[in-house]
Amino acid sequence: MKIAVHHRCDDFSSYRAARVKSLFNVDSGANFQLEAELDLDSAPWQIGVIVGPSGSGKTSMGRALWGQQALYAPAWPQDLPIIDAITPEGRFDDVTAALSSVGLGSVPTWLRPFGVLSNGEQFRANLARLIAEAPGQAVLDEFSSVVDRQIARIGAGAFAKAWRRTSCQAVLLSCHYDILDWVQPDWVFDTATGQFQRGWLRRRPRIDVDLWQCGWEHWPAFEPHHYLKLPHMIAATNYVATVDGQLVAHLAVSTRSRTEARACRLVVMPEWQGAGVGLRFLDAVCELWRVGANRYGRPMLTLFHTSHPGLASALRRSPKWTQVSAKLVGESKQRSLASMRRSSERNGTSATGAGYGGHFRAVQGFRYLGAPSCE
Repeated sequence: MKIAVHHRCDDFSSYRAARVKSLFNVDSGANFQLEAELDLDSAPWQIGVIVGPSGSGKTSMGRALWGQQALYAPAWPQDLPIIDAITPEGRFDDVTAALSSVGLGSVPTWLRPFGVLSNGEQFRANLARLIAEAPGQAVLDEFSSVVDRQIARIGAGAFAKAWRRTSCQAVLLSCHYDILDWVQPDWVFDTATGQFQRGWLRRRPRIDVDLWQCGWEHWPAFEPHHYLKLPHMIAATNYVATVDGQLVAHLAVSTRSRTEARACRLVVMPEWQGAGVGLRFLDAVCELWRVGANRYGRPMLTLFHTSHPGLASALRRSPKWTQVSAKLVGESKQRSLASMRRSSERNGTSATGAGYGGHFRAVQGFRYLGAPSCE
């Protein structure tokens, strides 16, 4: 495919314009021309990248590929949370899967309108909506240009992984070369050099994660991103994951019996969601408890409960986990109230509250078994 871009504007002759021409030996600034030969038909592809400095013709090339209608610029309603704004006629699980797949897994964020999200959250919300809608052809202009580079790289990698599950084609227009190793595009055209490259030979960068055992001292940094507001687990052992000293993920583990543990308070920082760190971190901690590398020195299998559709789906796919329960409602509210009254009587108080439970909450339980062994 040959793409030719020719733009022309008025050739001004004011004093300042004439002086600029004289100082820098420029005849005119009225013309812009770019010609590119893109070999797009010799092999199937899903993700292409046009990269180069600002003003080098990326947007014009993107518009010339499939027309103005292919430039993806969705309009977001300001009176609906993003969970309702993304494919309203689609399945709920598909929307939550799209949000989780691009790293926008913070449940409170799903309940906010697009306009109040941060730049990083808006970037990922647009990607999630694109994946959920899955148009046959799409061009994303200014890809990752408005977010910090950490979110850009992780978000680019998460989007590429999710987009390849579709059968659609997307062209990303970006002035940042650091996303290429994370996107692993099928082809790249550099407007700075005019070179077209089929495939990407460098591997995706490795993420080295350190795992630390700790107390609750790091929890305040993670708590705003957890979807439940509960007191600390009793007698819990906490773990955090860090990358180059930066807090990435948190998990707390306590015991249910002498042979079984329970893990909860799993939180992955927003800028690291979508990189695959959370599930591997959860697996690593549960493996420590499975082999007895805990403060009790006892091998224990670990139970983990979640209401997050994306995480539940990932645990079901993992051979290291097995699902053991699925509840649509909380525990009995009357039983909770009776238990609270008995506790109050033992403590000599009369305040019992109203009890907990009875509400709709699709909680799913899983048990960690470890990697399958060969027969």
